[in-house]
Amino acid sequence: MRVPNSVVLPVGTHVDCCREGEVEEKRSDIMSKIAAMLVERKNNLAHFINNLEDSEEPEFYVDQWERLKEMENHMLTILDLVAVNCTNHRDIKRLEATILEHVRNEELFPEVVRVLPPVYRQVEAAIVDIAQGEEVAEHGMMDLQYLLSKLSLREHLASLDRELLQDILRYLHRIGLIVWYEEIKHLESTVFLQPTFLITMFRLLVRYRLVQQLESIS
Repeated sequence: MRVPNSVVLPVGTHVDCCREGEVEEKRSDIMSKIAAMLVERKNNLAHFINNLEDSEEPEFYVDQWERLKEMENHMLTILDLVAVNCTNHRDIKRLEATILEHVRNEELFPEVVRVLPPVYRQVEAAIVDIAQGEEVAEHGMMDLQYLLSKLSLREHLASLDRELLQDILRYLHRIGLIVWYEEIKHLESTVFLQPTFLITMFRLLVRYRLVQQLESIS
């Protein structure tokens, strides 16, 4: 909700656990709850903005007012929910095709037609090569400055500077090739070249029905 003009594709899993006819019922319920949530968000923002404008000394709250007005202008596009059975390969391929269809929609993503500078592709290819190299540990974590030094060793990237690399990393983070939490102070200097390792780690730490599983142990 804090990202301007976000596009969200809700995905419902565990279709194989639902009874016949239950999927559409749940889909309708989820979409109606999302619509109600968006209305509530809009009303809450309007309420907060009005409170600041009606305060005795509104000039003290200009920064808060500007942030709220900015959030109020952020449009959130919610696409139709896709229901999938994750144990069915055809459902996974159908989800993949749906995502690609939406991403190629220029009305939803005007930037899809933007041509990237050649250096973006060069850095992307170089990072893939580095990530697959024997020097990189299985977890794929690498210091940002060290990554820059590794890339700068390549003849066609010798003039690459930190600012440009950070712009490219933001792009690669958005498309999911790498993970870079630049907004988290303790992680801003670390680049995760192997996002799949993070997924595996989170699966070990955050487990479905974990509390019930622990309670079942005598």
